Amino acid sequence: MILHQILHLSSLFRSAVSIHLRRNIGLSAIVFNKAKELDPVQKLFVDKIREYYTRSKKAGGSVDTGPEFEKELKESLARLQRAYGEGDLTKFPEFKFE
Repeated sequence: MILHQILHLSSLFRSAVSIHLRRNIGLSAIVFNKAKELDPVQKLFVDKIREYYTRSKKAGGSVDTGPEFEKELKESLARLQRAYGEGDLTKFPEFKFE
């Protein structure tokens, strides 16, 4: 009888502690992410992505590609259009649900 009560209390204690820990870890992770700066590798990665974005906007497409890449891209797009039909294959498809 006493063993049964002890086991029951320990399971209640475990569930209360796990809920408390989940809440605290979740909140502290949000606060920690807002408070900390990016580490140098993450910052370099984000900077390179932003740099590529601005360069691709200026170039109007791919950055630092030669005529061989453009030729292969056109051939691949033509092959895909023959296989899968018409449409712009460079854009994400639009889905309409009724």
